Amino acid sequence: MTTAHAIENIEQLEALFGQPGEAALKKEVSYLHPSYQALIAASPFAALATLGPGGLDVSPRGDPPGFVAVQDDKTLLMPERRGNNRIDSLRNIVADPRVALLFLIPGVGETLRVNGKAGITVDPALLARFAMDGKPPQCVIRIRVEKVFFQCARAIQRSRLWAPLPPDAVRAVPTPGAILSALTGSAFDGATYDRELPARQRATLY
Repeated sequence: MTTAHAIENIEQLEALFGQPGEAALKKEVSYLHPSYQALIAASPFAALATLGPGGLDVSPRGDPPGFVAVQDDKTLLMPERRGNNRIDSLRNIVADPRVALLFLIPGVGETLRVNGKAGITVDPALLARFAMDGKPPQCVIRIRVEKVFFQCARAIQRSRLWAPLPPDAVRAVPTPGAILSALTGSAFDGATYDRELPARQRATLY
């Protein structure tokens, strides 16, 4: 429903925010510049956004820094580790190759955004290349880069994402087991799930 205060077209949006500064335009390139390769090599975590018939999806990916490999200045390789087998991101990539990545580096305010098109491969050589603890990934996502730029640090600074927690910090969110129990009207044994989860995660990390 439209209102008198809704922004409904690009002209209104641009009038609200104004034009981007020179630096905001200069930082965008269509390839993996060596400076951007350095950020990827330092990152142990990325959020992967995909699009498919069911809509949008974004999911976390993480491993030791540099887990996303730069094959060349237009290609990234990301191992797909074992998980919950929902494979939402992979289903989307099969249906629509467009993807976006957001790389984070602990302690660094700037993040790196990469847009491109992805495909999935089970090439034995690539699976072996990304093996951890002797276990290869399920597959490898190959991303053809189309747009790359760094995001300024304001969001990280405002959120204090990397600020140390106070010594008396207490977990203020429900546990995974508590969430599952609540979603199922207590039909799911959340207490047992929480008790067994750390050991299960350690045993199935790779």
